[in-house]
Amino acid sequence: MSVDGLIAIISVVSALTGIALGWIGRARTIQQDAAQQAGTDAMQRADVDYLKRGVDDIRLEQRAQGQKFDALSERVTRVEESTKQAHHRLNRLEDNTE
Repeated sequence: MSVDGLIAIISVVSALTGIALGWIGRARTIQQDAAQQAGTDAMQRADVDYLKRGVDDIRLEQRAQGQKFDALSERVTRVEESTKQAHHRLNRLEDNTE
């Protein structure tokens, strides 16, 4: 075998080795990117779930505040009616004493 033949064989082996190493490196990078993307997606899902729970809590709290406000409005109406009746009674007492 001559030097030219040996150089040709070494060149072909080197080219094939370079292709194989490049392919392996690319596959490894794709796997790492996929794993990193999966982790990022999981964190985003967890954050969205946390926000959903927070919004649900706020809705429940708002509903409870609305019910408290309705109850308070009803109580104020009753107090106003009672005060009105008390004023009528006081006016009658004043009319009777004069």
